Amino acid sequence: MKSTKYIACGLAVMMCSFAAVAQSKSNEASVESEYLSSVEDVVITELANSEERDNKLVALQYLENAVNEGRATPDMMKALDSLAGEGITTQARTNGRLVNNFPDIRAKACDILANVKTEESKDTLCKIALADNEPMVITAAIRSLGEIGINNNDEVSETIAWAQKKNAVLNPTSSLALEVLVAFEKIQDTVENKGPMIQAVGQIATNYHYVTPVRTRALELLKKLQGSSSSSSSKSNAK
Repeated sequence: MKSTKYIACGLAVMMCSFAAVAQSKSNEASVESEYLSSVEDVVITELANSEERDNKLVALQYLENAVNEGRATPDMMKALDSLAGEGITTQARTNGRLVNNFPDIRAKACDILANVKTEESKDTLCKIALADNEPMVITAAIRSLGEIGINNNDEVSETIAWAQKKNAVLNPTSSLALEVLVAFEKIQDTVENKGPMIQAVGQIATNYHYVTPVRTRALELLKKLQGSSSSSSSKSNAK
């Protein structure tokens, strides 16, 4: 009987020892993980702030991996927002000349932001869609706004409509117009005032600078929007 008690006590001591070792390893792993995350933050920030375009591309690769793996930190998001506005909201000049106008960097950053479905990302993308003059960047920003799907108080739908109107005058581009239509299709149920959206879609449908498939898609969406708008008006009058 005594020997059984001794064995039980011995096993209990061993289990406590193993638990202590496991806890110690867990703490070490946690500290190491935090350290590596901190190092990665510093590396990404330095690369993003570099004057070299290639370094910014490397930063975007790190950021894309972090976002896709769900481990983006506030410092990483700050770097991503900065890269989305590289040359527009974040400008560097030498002798008065803009030296960091990298549309491809901005476009890639906007694409990555599509996977961060937050108010902050939406705000960054709206800012870029309104401020940028490069169709490829505006296209990426609008595509990502559609993916995120946040449209409180019609902020996003009106931003997209305004960006489309501006570019239809300055530089009508079929690829941009197509992304406008796709984004509207994704957020149409969240739009309260459909007027600006219907006008933007109507302009695409009747603008022969755009290729036929884009205009055809615009006509199809226009019919849906006008139908839903009429239905909503009928229900409102019935009340």
